This record gives sequence, structure tokens and C-alpha cells, in this order.
Amino acid sequence: MSFRDRGAASGQPALRSAPSDGLAPDAGNVLPVFARGMATLPGELGDLGRRLASATENADWATVARVLRQFLDKYLRDFAAALDAPSAAEAEQLRDLLRQAVGVALASLLRPLPVLADESAAVAGDLKRWSPGADLSPLAARVRELCHQVGVHAGEAAEQQALLLELFDLLLENLFELLDDGSWLRAQVAAVRNLLAQEPDRQALEATRQGLRELAYQQGLLRRGIEQSKDAMRVMMASFVEGLDGMAAETGEFQDRLQAHLAAIREARTIADLGHRLEDVLDDTRRLQEQALRSHEQLQAARADVEAAEARVRELESRLRDIGELASSDPLSGALNRRGFEELYGRVLEQAEREAWPVAVAVVDLDEFRKLNATHGHAGGDAALCHVVQVLRDGLRKEDAIARYGGEEFFLLMPRASLEEALALVQRMQRELAGRPLAHEERRIEVRFSAGVAVRQLGEDGERLLKRADRALYRAKQDGRNRVVAVR
Repeated sequence: MSFRDRGAASGQPALRSAPSDGLAPDAGNVLPVFARGMATLPGELGDLGRRLASATENADWATVARVLRQFLDKYLRDFAAALDAPSAAEAEQLRDLLRQAVGVALASLLRPLPVLADESAAVAGDLKRWSPGADLSPLAARVRELCHQVGVHAGEAAEQQALLLELFDLLLENLFELLDDGSWLRAQVAAVRNLLAQEPDRQALEATRQGLRELAYQQGLLRRGIEQSKDAMRVMMASFVEGLDGMAAETGEFQDRLQAHLAAIREARTIADLGHRLEDVLDDTRRLQEQALRSHEQLQAARADVEAAEARVRELESRLRDIGELASSDPLSGALNRRGFEELYGRVLEQAEREAWPVAVAVVDLDEFRKLNATHGHAGGDAALCHVVQVLRDGLRKEDAIARYGGEEFFLLMPRASLEEALALVQRMQRELAGRPLAHEERRIEVRFSAGVAVRQLGEDGERLLKRADRALYRAKQDGRNRVVAVR
């Protein structure tokens, strides 16, 4: 909108061009020309113009100054303010936006703090009742105070959350130390502690939660299977013992009958009596043999059932340990996670120190991964991470290992590799990755990485070795990315 249009829209009379009387205005006649043009306006402005023209012609400069000051105070100041001030419609729109931000968005976030939530709703109500032109000072003061209180409580909430996380980690640490090394729960506790140490985002938390939920489900099934197998073993052992008791009882009864037969034989008077008694002895002996055979078969079957149950328990316990070991892997990429790497790294370093062979490590970091995530979304970023792990895994040797240590950073562990061998291996994988772009949702994603490589010196601890490789990675980034730098 032009200056002339804004003046008309604001209700102020527009200035018409003053007649020039055929004279071109210059420094000497600008004021008289302005006064004569103003005198042609209707109403009070015309009166002011005529007074200004008269004072100018009479060189009454005091009157000229008063008329100009009156014109400035009464017309130009209000006009300039109208130009700078937003229109009523704009003010109402800003009011409604602020009311929604304070009364809806901020109030919903402040639900855990009822006092601040109520104040936010009250401020929103007062904003709704405010109209353009009314005094904003009280509302502005309340909004500033509300923002101050929100900032104070936000800092307190962050401190409380940090303290709770520290307490939770301390509890997990104590629980971790109480568990046996082979416990399946020890792996899950370590996985949660590693996650908390990385300041994870929502996506990492959700992935770990889903993984642990699946682990808990599978472990519940296995534990129930183990308990059922143990119950079956108890039943079979009870049957086994009862069978032994039965055999013992029948053997005792047979002994009693033999004693009775022996007494009858001694008292027999005829051959016929002895023959009948012999038949009774043979019948009892035959029944005892049959019972012994049945008991033997039952005992053999019970023994087989017990052995099968024991094998089932061992199998289930082995599967339970295997499931617990899944907590050592990154749920997204399948590479080792921080815990899995640290356990393997410690064992490899101990063996390398004993046997005096080299250990090479590489710290790999994807280049411009945030930009990739912003362009292709989190799904594209996840696909890129899995793609990189697959390429690296294909290029590593059988004895090597890859771990996702956090975000887009990976560690490569290469036992018995010299610095030259490790450098050549990582460079070859870098070329392989460049030649294998990722196809995701019908789009081509090119992924690059920088890496730092170092080889362990005799007696060097693992932390120092990783720091040297990390410094080499920093140099690779500084040199322009998509590079591999080795340090001795």
C-alpha cells in the first residue's frame, strides 16, 4: 500500500498537489507554496493553511512555527502512528495465536504442574477478552512471569530426571554385580545401562523396549518349559522310587511264602504232599520272575524318561542363554552393541598381550548422516545404517568384528592385523561402499564414511588405543571427509 493509500485508509485526508502559480518551487518559496496548497483543503486543515500562508507573507515566523507545530501534533503524529501500528484485524489474529499457544499448547505441557497450568489457562482467558487498543501492560507482565516460572520449573525437572536416571543406573549396576556371569538377566541389565549412557532418542528407546519385550516373552516361554520338564522329572523319579518300593515289598512277601513252603515241606508225610508244595513254590517263583521283569522294564522306561527330561532341560537352558546373549547385539543393524564389543575387545586384548600379536581397530563414522536423515527420513537413515553394516561385514575377515557404538559410529576389531593390512582393508571397504549405493523407496542413497585406524602397541590399554583411532578419525574429517587416516 502506498503512502497516499495508507493515509486514505486511515481516515486522514490526502494532500493534494499545491498550485505552483507557474513557479518551480525552490528553497525560497517551498513554504509559501505548501501554505497555499494546504489552504485549498476543506475544514480545519484549510484554516491552518490560510493562517500559515498569511503568516508567511507577513514574515511572522513565530506564528508560522505555532501553526506548523499544531499541524505536526494534531495530524502528522497520529498519521505516522497509524502507519506503524498493525491493523485491528492483525492485532486480533496475533491475539488468537498467542492465546492458542498459551492456553492450549503450553497448558497441556504444564499438566504435571497444576498451578502453572491454571495460570496459563487464566492468561489465555484474559487474552481472549482483550481487544485492540486496550492496555497490554498487565497481560505482558503476566506472560513474562509465566515464561520465567516455566523456565525455572523446566530446569528443576531436568535436574530431577538426571538424578532419577543416576539412581536407576546405580540400581542396575548393583543388580549387575549380584548376577552370575552366565545369567541371561545380566545381558539385559547391561543393554539398558549402555542405552542410558548414550543419551538415546525416542527411536533408540523404542527399539530397545521392543527388543527387551520380545526377549522377556521368549524367556518366559522357555522358563515355563524348563519348569514343566523339571516337574515331569520329579513325577518320574517318584514313580521310579515307588516301583522300587513295590519290588521290595513283593520280594519280602516272597520270602515269607518261601519260609512257609519250607516249613510245609518239612512236615510233609507223603510224596503227593511234597508234589503239591513244589507246584506252589514254582508258581510263586514264576510270579516273582514276572514281577521282576515288569519292574525292570518300568525302571528302564523311567530311566529313559528322566534322561530325556534332563536333555530337554539342558536344551531349554541353552536356548535361554542364547536369547540372553541377543542383548549384546544392536537390534537395528545386527552388529555388536557397546556391551558386546567391550566384552569381545577385552578378551582379544588379553590374548594379544599373552601371545604378543597385533590388534588393529578402526573407528568409522558416516559422513553427513544428519543431512541424509533429513533428506530421506528416519526410515532411510535406518536403512543406510543396515546397508553400511552389511558392506563392512562382507569385507571383513572371519576373525574380525563390527560393533555399532552409538548413532552412526562403528568400531571395527581386526585381530592379528598390521597397520598396513588394516588400512588397506578399510580402504577397500570404503571403495566397495561407494560402488554399492543403497536403493530405498525407489530412491538412490549414496553413503560415505570416514575412518581412523590404529594398531595396539605392546602393553597399551584398550582405551588409549581407541582414543588414538578416534583422533585419526578426526583428522580424516578435517581433511575433507570420505577418507581413511592411519596413526602409528
